[in-house]
Amino acid sequence: MSKKKALPAHEIGSGNIFADLGLPNAEEHVLKAALVVQLHRLIKARKLTQTAAAKLAGIKQPDLSNILRGHYQGFSLERLMRMLTAFDQDVEITVRPRRRKAGSAGQITFNTVPA
Repeated sequence: MSKKKALPAHEIGSGNIFADLGLPNAEEHVLKAALVVQLHRLIKARKLTQTAAAKLAGIKQPDLSNILRGHYQGFSLERLMRMLTAFDQDVEITVRPRRRKAGSAGQITFNTVPA
């Protein structure tokens, strides 16, 4: 019989690495990251060069390169969403009452629909 090795001391994450790191605006960071991941998937699926993708998105290639490498702090959520619409994507924002316990803050989620 083999013995299971004990795991090193660790914490279970909250699901938002930015919040776990104590960064301000953690919800905004995770949403921007999700938008960038979707943008990257679309570029790969269409087999576009960064130059062609940047032209389609209406930005310069070095800016797209920075975004895809995670340096998107200078880009607003709205601008990232507009980039997705340039790739023929619909972006839908839904606001509804919180379903969980009253008194706690609502949450922001990002969902993609398979093509």
